[in-house]
Amino acid sequence: MAGERILVVDDEETIADLVCDGLRRQGFRPEKALDGDRALERIEMTRPDLVILDLMLPGLDGWEICRRMKDSPATKEIPVIMLTARRDERDVVAGLELGADDYLRKPFSLLELVARVKALLRRAGSGEEESTALRCGPLRLDLKGQEAFLDESPLDLSPTEYRILEVLARNAGRTVSRDELLARIWGLYGGDSRTVDVHIWRLRRKIETTPESPRLIETLRGRGYRLRRGGDGS
Repeated sequence: MAGERILVVDDEETIADLVCDGLRRQGFRPEKALDGDRALERIEMTRPDLVILDLMLPGLDGWEICRRMKDSPATKEIPVIMLTARRDERDVVAGLELGADDYLRKPFSLLELVARVKALLRRAGSGEEESTALRCGPLRLDLKGQEAFLDESPLDLSPTEYRILEVLARNAGRTVSRDELLARIWGLYGGDSRTVDVHIWRLRRKIETTPESPRLIETLRGRGYRLRRGGDGS
């Protein structure tokens, strides 16, 4: 995994340097950008393997950078980890809705950030060798192409959303805890389970007819989530 190019975008140069130093010690090749316009230019020119993106930036802000990345076929698959000092949950939700894969609140642990970087890169670089489809009610997952379909219509899922759906589908009918999802999707053992909740919320908006009354992904209060085997509540 070592050697991947990571762009660190933060207008606080001390933080950017700290993150770059930590990544460099792990064998990565980090580069920093201190404003949004420079960051987008570097993303489009160099196509980094992952972007660590602060939300509050001079010039283009983090939301706009993420939106443009995910709108472009050339950069939409690049994983994005958002950094934010803001406490409003709506800011995080807005970033994840645009396609960001993960987020951390400032101040953050450098060890946790590196762990999340490794988990995202590991997932982005892993290719499924399976050629079979996985079916669960109206859902079909192409495990080789890492694509999902609802009633044979393709779903526009982010890589993280697809992985969550795959884990739930492989365990259809069984409750998967938030901690298990954190471990299997992000490689974290313990952490902020709100990351899971926001991604599940976003996933439901794409696969449920009425996300407020989900029929596919069931919430087991205090336990986790379960994908029902059929689309009829079974």
